[in-house]
Amino acid sequence: MDKRRAFTLIELLVVIAIIALLIGILLPALGKARASARNVLSQSNMRSLGQSSNNYAADFNDRIFSYSWRGGGSYTVVGTAGGAAITPNDDVAATGYQNTDILRRLTGRIDNPAVNGPGTGKINLWDFRLVHRRFSHCVLFDYLTSAQPEPISSSPFDRNLIQWQENPLDLTTVPYADGNPDPAIYDDDTNWPKNAMKQRWAYASTYQVVPAAWNQDQLPSYTPVRETPHLMRAVTGGADFVPLGNRRYGQVSFPSGKVHMFEEFDRFTDSAGIPWLYPEAKCNLLFFDGSVRAELSADSNPGWTPANEDTLWKQPWVPLDTFPLHYKGDIGDEWFQYFRWTRRGLAGIDYGGSEIGVPDVVRDDPDYPKP
Repeated sequence: MDKRRAFTLIELLVVIAIIALLIGILLPALGKARASARNVLSQSNMRSLGQSSNNYAADFNDRIFSYSWRGGGSYTVVGTAGGAAITPNDDVAATGYQNTDILRRLTGRIDNPAVNGPGTGKINLWDFRLVHRRFSHCVLFDYLTSAQPEPISSSPFDRNLIQWQENPLDLTTVPYADGNPDPAIYDDDTNWPKNAMKQRWAYASTYQVVPAAWNQDQLPSYTPVRETPHLMRAVTGGADFVPLGNRRYGQVSFPSGKVHMFEEFDRFTDSAGIPWLYPEAKCNLLFFDGSVRAELSADSNPGWTPANEDTLWKQPWVPLDTFPLHYKGDIGDEWFQYFRWTRRGLAGIDYGGSEIGVPDVVRDDPDYPKP
């Protein structure tokens, strides 16, 4: 007679324990493999942006992609009442109107983002805001996919942007949307026209363009402000306003060592996200020669402020209310800006060589990184 032997309770518990042990061993490896795959996709996105930038330069006389509308020009923004022309006072306002025109043409949504036409007595949303930090890629839309929001503009690690792209009309989780972030921790800038700005976040990019790609390397120039990395200040040096754009690849002195675009956070090393200005961050970087690689921020040159080249520039990380928090140290601790503010701009170098044109007063500063 065939008698089948059943598992005893102890044997069953042993099997369960072995399975649990195997799962415990395999899960971290699977998680790391998934993170590696996301990282490869993120780098692929950056390569596509680099290729699109090269194609743009080929079509526009070696220019680095940027907004082209200028202060004092006459432009018509799609959806402006009566089709009236708009004459912005400076390049900041002009590029803001151009951004609105691009997004309206691509999305067909005339009410998004809002624009205040002439005669309304209202201020343009972008009169005092630079679209270049998170929206420079909008001028590349003819060279990217036909989908809007543009999928290549978001890193697979960037849960914020992916969520906003999936439903551009869901405005409940975008920065500032939830009311009053704690000003002791978060950037609580009250100057954002929030209802209009909320609708733009879905069309932003994970990958930031360095200021040197659209900003002057010397005064008049936009410069960083110490209070927050999310704002910049115009230092005109007596000029009427700061000219923007019109930069060329031929002005880049060290293409393989100069960062063009960077992923704002390193989410591969730490899933919570390490902002680029922490030395431990290893963000994905697009260089001007088209290569993409992840590099430690600590291996980059420390950077500067065009407002005062005799200053060793540092500033704190101040998060937006849906962005990664401080990685280490205390709130208010200041950090180098590295490749985001390269000394001498397009003529400078971030990796593979020492900073150029460093004044003795900076090089002799005890905080200046020593080799």
